[in-house]
Amino acid sequence: MSADQTAPAAGEITLSAEQFAALQEQIAGLTARVDQLEADLTKVSPSATPDPEVILAISAAVAAFLGKRAKVKQVRLRQLSSWSAQGRTTLQQSHSVGPSLTRS
Repeated sequence: MSADQTAPAAGEITLSAEQFAALQEQIAGLTARVDQLEADLTKVSPSATPDPEVILAISAAVAAFLGKRAKVKQVRLRQLSSWSAQGRTTLQQSHSVGPSLTRS
């Protein structure tokens, strides 16, 4: 090493100009790929805020089911596979919802 060059500090990596250019090229490619994926995602997923009509319909359905008004705190679209939805439906149907059937 010459007098004007210093040794790299612990944890530092030295790269040649070719290696640095290759890394910059890879970063540019990955950035373009992420940008494309984010653009595709906005096409597929719904907007972050549901329509007020949807929230009103959900609120009315909940009120009809519960028999009283309830505050809707969060609405999210979930894209589930059919087997997991069916499993959840089976589990939820197995729970007793009505009044207790215990004998006195």
